Amino acid sequence: MRNWLLPEYIADILPATARQVESAKAAMLEGFRVAGYELVLPPLIEYIDSLVSEGDVTLDLKTFKLDDQLSGRQLGLRADITPQVARIDAHLLGGRTGVTRLCYAGSVVHSRPSGLTSSREPLQVGAELYGYAGIEADLEIIDLMLSTLEKAGVKQLRLDVGHIAIFRGLAAAAGLAPEMTRELFSLLQNKDAASIAELVAGVAEPYKSAFLALPELYGPASVLDKARTRLPSLPEVELGLMQLSAIARAAQGRVELSFDLAELRGDFYHTGLMFAAYAPGWSDAIARGGRYDNVGRRFGRARPATGFSLDLRDLVRILPERDPCRGVRVAARHLPAAAEEVARLRAAGEMVVVDYLGESAVALNCDRELAPAADGWQLAPFN
Repeated sequence: MRNWLLPEYIADILPATARQVESAKAAMLEGFRVAGYELVLPPLIEYIDSLVSEGDVTLDLKTFKLDDQLSGRQLGLRADITPQVARIDAHLLGGRTGVTRLCYAGSVVHSRPSGLTSSREPLQVGAELYGYAGIEADLEIIDLMLSTLEKAGVKQLRLDVGHIAIFRGLAAAAGLAPEMTRELFSLLQNKDAASIAELVAGVAEPYKSAFLALPELYGPASVLDKARTRLPSLPEVELGLMQLSAIARAAQGRVELSFDLAELRGDFYHTGLMFAAYAPGWSDAIARGGRYDNVGRRFGRARPATGFSLDLRDLVRILPERDPCRGVRVAARHLPAAAEEVARLRAAGEMVVVDYLGESAVALNCDRELAPAADGWQLAPFN
C-alpha cells in the first residue's frame, strides 16, 4: 500500500511546525492590520480567465486546470493571489475611489515547482496598495516587506531593485517588434551579453548602446549616476531613475542595497519598480514585489497598484520554536465533575487536555494538571 505517499514537491506540515507557521502568519497579518491593510480571503478556485491574463505564459503553465461540471467552463486552482486581489479591488470594492490597502494569507498551488527546493503549495502572504501612483506607495510597501521579514527573524537582509519600465521605454522608442522585444527581454534576464550584442546589431543608436549597457548597470546606488550617462533621456528612463534614487535614499543604512537595470524577473503584470529581498542561507529571494499599475483593467477598473508577497514555508526553519509543555492535564475520570472549571480555563486561553490513557507529561504536552481540592479544583505540577 502506497496511498500515504504525497506528490512530488508537496509536503505535510506537522503539529509543532504548523503551530509555528500559524503563529507567524497571525503576527504578519496583525502587522498589516496596524498599518491599515484590510484582510481578504479569495477562493482557492476560480474561472481560469480570472486567474490568468492573456499572454501570461509563465502563470498559465503554473496553473492547474479542470472542467467545472456545473457551468462547463474551465476552472483553475490559483497559483498567485495577486490577480484575485486585483479583481476584488476592481469589482467588489469598485465603489471605493481613494487608496485601498488589502492583505491576504493562503495556499496557492503550482503545477510545477519554481526551483529544486520549492514547494508546489506555497503559503503566500502579501499586501497590496491600490489607488496611488506616487513613489511614496512603493516606499510604504518596501518598508512593510522589510519590517515583516525583520520581525520574522530574518537577519542581514539585502534589497535588490530593478525597473522594468526602463527596458520597455527603450524598446518602444527603438521601435522593436514584439517578438524581438520578448527575445531581448529573455537575454537580458540571463545577462547573455554576446547574444544581446548579436540581436541588437541592427538597432539604431542611441538605443543599441543602451541595450548593450543594461547588463552592466548593476551594483550600489552609484550605478544610477552611471545609468544617467549611458542611457538616452526618455520619459520612462528619467522617471525610473528618479524612483530608484528615491529608494536609495529611503533604504540607506537600513539594509544592504543593490540595483540592477537588467533584473527583469518579475511577474507578467509588473509595470515599473520591482524589488526582491535576499538573506544569507536562502538560495533565492524570500520576498518579491513591485508595481503593477492597471492590472485591474480586465476586471473593469484600471488603478495604480503596488505590493509584495512571500512564501511563509520558506521561513519555517527560522521561526521561533514554541514551548511544547504548556497545557493542563485533566484525568478522564475527573472530567464530569471538573467540566465547569475546564470550560473556565479554556475560556481564559489555557490548553486543557483530557487524559484517557494515563499518558506522560511529554506525550500530552502538559506541565500542570487539574486536581481535586477541598474547595474545588487546583492546578498542580504535572511531571
